[in-house]
Amino acid sequence: MSEYSSFAQFYDNLTQNVEYDKRVKYIKEFLYNKKITKGTILDLACGTGSMSLPFLRDGYRIIGLDSSANMLEIASRKFLELSDDFSLVKGDMRSFKLSNTANACICCLDSINHIDNIDDVQNCFQCVFDSLKNNSLFIFDVNTVYKHNHVLSGNTFVFDEEDYYVVWDNENEGNDTIRILLDIFVFNGSSYDRYNEEFFEKAYTVKDLISVLSKTGFKNICVYDDMSNNAPREDSERIYFICEKGE
Repeated sequence: MSEYSSFAQFYDNLTQNVEYDKRVKYIKEFLYNKKITKGTILDLACGTGSMSLPFLRDGYRIIGLDSSANMLEIASRKFLELSDDFSLVKGDMRSFKLSNTANACICCLDSINHIDNIDDVQNCFQCVFDSLKNNSLFIFDVNTVYKHNHVLSGNTFVFDEEDYYVVWDNENEGNDTIRILLDIFVFNGSSYDRYNEEFFEKAYTVKDLISVLSKTGFKNICVYDDMSNNAPREDSERIYFICEKGE
């Protein structure tokens, strides 16, 4: 799994279209229905913390875990502008243990897709399960097999902004896996500095993910099309899983 040594400093600019507030509002509906209106949220693979900020602003305590020290440094600066009621942990989402349990865990923006085999996905889910209190929720999204094979595979996307230029190339590696190569050119005032990043994403079927969630102990697993209460379609590109840890 990549630590995004170069990507961290450009991540927020490249994800301006994510609609963080809208996604947080969607997630909060499930938390409120479960009466999780306060307490601690584990933001797994938290990146630069943009998904956590609205929760921190609303009085939740945040535990952010990510493998990238550079991402966590940016998250820390953002959080300190709002509150000191957070902790940030550099760790591997496939193998971690918290000193205190959380009331909910979120894992957003296809972070689960960065785990390259189903056994490690189950290891991740087990770590999440062990990190949660009873009567809690685990909410995550994934890119679908359809998106990997029909939207990303073989395609190149270009971001041409005032101060930087990004070429985002997606190569099909087979087995529902995409190799992502980023070429980032940043204007330094007179010329451009070039940065490179490479990582992989793997898509999993709904059946496989439900199977490992169930083996881990999660109950009442619901799967929805992106930011809706509708069942996934055959051409859904992103789907959400809402899972309960019971008594």
